[in-house]
Amino acid sequence: MFSGVVYAGQIMDRRLHAVIAPPGPRLFAALAAALDGTGPAICPLSPDLPAPALRALLDALAPHAVETADGVEPARPRSACVPIAGIPVDPGTAVLIATSGSTGTPKIVELAGAALRHSAAATLDRVGAAPGDRWLCCLPTSHIAGVQVLVRALVAGTEPVIQPRFDPRAVIGAGADHLAVVPTQLRRLIEAGADLSGFRSILLGGAAAPAGLLAAARERGGRVFTTYGMSETCGGCAYDGVPLDGVRVATGEDGRIRVAGPVLFTGYRLRPALTREVRDGDWFLTQDLGAVEDGRLRVRGRVDDVINTGGEKVVAGEVADVLGRHPGVAEIVVVGRPDPEWGQRVTAVVVPAGDRAPRLEELREWVRATLPVYAAPHELQVMDALPLLPSGKPDRELLRRG
Repeated sequence: MFSGVVYAGQIMDRRLHAVIAPPGPRLFAALAAALDGTGPAICPLSPDLPAPALRALLDALAPHAVETADGVEPARPRSACVPIAGIPVDPGTAVLIATSGSTGTPKIVELAGAALRHSAAATLDRVGAAPGDRWLCCLPTSHIAGVQVLVRALVAGTEPVIQPRFDPRAVIGAGADHLAVVPTQLRRLIEAGADLSGFRSILLGGAAAPAGLLAAARERGGRVFTTYGMSETCGGCAYDGVPLDGVRVATGEDGRIRVAGPVLFTGYRLRPALTREVRDGDWFLTQDLGAVEDGRLRVRGRVDDVINTGGEKVVAGEVADVLGRHPGVAEIVVVGRPDPEWGQRVTAVVVPAGDRAPRLEELREWVRATLPVYAAPHELQVMDALPLLPSGKPDRELLRRG
């Protein structure tokens, strides 16, 4: 398939297709063609998106065509404010990932084929994947975590096991060697009685994992790697705090984590000013706070999750990390909610580990043993399950609203 204008043997630009399809053979084939250059670059989008969000994404993306189960149709502007469509991408770009779009202007990350392949190859090396090992994809392929599972399979030269919907029993019986999941999925595997020793590796990302969950997984034989990364870094770029081969991590005076190396994104689609805001030479400035200690990255939390309470700043991720070690806590999210006296109050949203939910004062004492007194939660909300985004991450915005 011709994918661009050729001059002196070089592709000068490249076509872009929005692929609105569930995880499956069609998307896998489109990804393979995008990576080897025989097909257009692709932006995988979920078929479950509400119509307004899908229209906003297509307007921001400006693709040449839209692929669905019904075939390929030329893209047309969906809004009078967006009179253009079919804008080429850089010749090296293979995949674009939309990181937002339900509200405001969507942000679409451009990833080069070389960056995706480097990330995949470095991951295979880090987890010790053997020739012929198979990867199981049970994460949304409209997000980087799901796409990278498929890229790893392509780099390894194997067919992935693709499950459009997460089902613990199906995962257990899939016969795959490697698995990537978010904490909620790992917990459900444990609750289903899974023998995790059958997996050569389990990559765990998307949200901070409570220490109790990691311990339970390892007791069941799980070889778990906690991952840190985002769309702009082709997914996980540090495993158990150690950067992948060729990747560098650092923190600035503001405490923000910086990443450099061959896994970085090219830019945000049609938004050069936004790209310049987060690039400092070779470095990508993330929205996360952290520290590098003895060559290992420790993530403290997100910049926008800092809670201002009574004139003090509390990093929500640090409080959640402490509370996640409490034996009565299965899952935890810490958010700041509006408070007329304190400005914001530290709120712990907890899924209990047993029949008895921990009490607020019990959790406050637990936090005060490690962190300053002002970091202790002033509010406790107990839930049977955390609300999740399509990516599998907790819906923090919903939890902030209470």
